[in-house]
Amino acid sequence: MFDNFDLMVAALGAGMWTTVWVTLTSYAIALVIGMILVVMHVSPAFPARWAANAYTQLFRNVPLLAVLFIMYFGLPKVGIVADNWVWALLGLGMYTGAFVGETMRSGINSIPLGQAEAARSLGLTFGQSLSSVILPQSIRAVIPPLGSLLIALVKNSALVLAIGVPELTARSRRLIEDTESRFDLWGVIICVTVGYLSIALVLSYLVRVAEKRTAFVR
Repeated sequence: MFDNFDLMVAALGAGMWTTVWVTLTSYAIALVIGMILVVMHVSPAFPARWAANAYTQLFRNVPLLAVLFIMYFGLPKVGIVADNWVWALLGLGMYTGAFVGETMRSGINSIPLGQAEAARSLGLTFGQSLSSVILPQSIRAVIPPLGSLLIALVKNSALVLAIGVPELTARSRRLIEDTESRFDLWGVIICVTVGYLSIALVLSYLVRVAEKRTAFVR
């Protein structure tokens, strides 16, 4: 396990940083998509609500790996070409965005109806009441489940190895399949496990800090 430990740690360390970058970037995309979806869900316009529901049902009921394959292998067939990194970020972001939108919608549903009525009585428009009254309160209420989605995304990011992104799992597979057999199987597995566990624990801690700082004062 320790014969080539420095080489193994260097390779897996690079994969670990790639995993962190892919996770955080795709999560930022998911937050933007989720915010758009939740606005469409509560919009008074029926077409917007229908489109948001169709998007959510599609991505919640199609496996993430299928989404990545459709983007990476399917879209170039119809002339839409991009780098595998782009498809990885978009695939993870669009898939997770459906869950983020539903989580945010549950947060909005938890806000008393009187809040929206009070906003309307002050003369606020639908957009103003949503951005200034409803969404700030709902986001504070759903930080824990949003954090859970972030942790799940760390693990889901391993699937991008299927389209050639060299994240942590992809790097570990290359080490295991090393033709010179320089790396011990269990050593690689232990290091990969520690890597994913470290990322998840750090993000869990940050989510707890954010939850405490945004908690409602009672």
